[in-house]
Amino acid sequence: MNPASGTVAPSPKQKASQTEEHVKEISPGRRRLRNIAVALFLSILFFLIFCFVALHAYIAWVLSNPTVAPLYSNPKQAVGMEYQDVTFPAVDGSRVMQGWYIPADDADSKKTIVLSHGYGANREETWIPMYDIAHYAHRLNFNVIMFDYGFASQGSKEVATGGKKETQQLLGAVQYAKQKGAEQVVVWGFSMGGGTALQAALISDDIDAMILDSAFLLQPDTLYHNIRQNIALPRHPSLEILQMLFPVLNGTSLNQIPYKEVEQKDYPIPIFFIHGTEDSKAPYEIAEQLAANQTNPNSRSWIVQDSHHELIFREHPREYLRRVSNFLGDIRLAAQEEIENGEVGEVGSP
Repeated sequence: MNPASGTVAPSPKQKASQTEEHVKEISPGRRRLRNIAVALFLSILFFLIFCFVALHAYIAWVLSNPTVAPLYSNPKQAVGMEYQDVTFPAVDGSRVMQGWYIPADDADSKKTIVLSHGYGANREETWIPMYDIAHYAHRLNFNVIMFDYGFASQGSKEVATGGKKETQQLLGAVQYAKQKGAEQVVVWGFSMGGGTALQAALISDDIDAMILDSAFLLQPDTLYHNIRQNIALPRHPSLEILQMLFPVLNGTSLNQIPYKEVEQKDYPIPIFFIHGTEDSKAPYEIAEQLAANQTNPNSRSWIVQDSHHELIFREHPREYLRRVSNFLGDIRLAAQEEIENGEVGEVGSP
């Protein structure tokens, strides 16, 4: 008995009996329902997690395997330039590259422009338009090299790696230009072809200048920026999942791309950054920051209001070529008379 309340405390046998009754109340029917509910919840949770990871795996696979159109023309058919079909190895010997070599009219020309095309395109990259760019460089007495990166190869296609493998392939083109007698090599890069040029110039002294149009540098911010253009995924854990999947699907981790070094590098060579403020793939602020790091007196930038990714030449052809001509003239790769004779005229798409 409890003196304070005047009640009689239950005996141990009564307690045991009450516990058994309580257990009987939830067993076996309720316990079965509870287990089913828990199993169903966990099944749905695991299924959603699987779908979330599978979606990221699909995104990583698509990014690593861009669809690239076949070649439709050639320099002779497109703009009347004589050319040679050429092959050359990537610097690391990992593959053989295919391209075109367009010799300058002056057989003694010792300067070459290597055109570095963007992601999801081949050496033609018609929307730029690349043939007009090549024709213009040719009129300025440059030899021109146009080639396909491995992810654009029609015969032995490989995955895109954001610049890891592509850097070795671009340097193979630069080396080929040197073997053909070039003493001065300019890389004219577009989108990821520009980002690849920035990576190549970190490890090579054979590049004398760069023109970078809408340069895209693969790093976490630009990767997520492009994903958000197509699907509203959370930044975290999406980036972490993709960084885990990329080495599995294309053998390259984001940590293997030297984007931090590029973002801080003051390159010794002159660089001309060209970028549009309406670039939906490569935010122009990155180009501004890269340009701000440069101390070479001939480096410069042209941030074009309301222009779009890789469409600046189409949107402002005369201004574009005038500025490129001035850049090449300032670094003494184009004589003043060549600039005046080469300025737009019939070249360029209006």
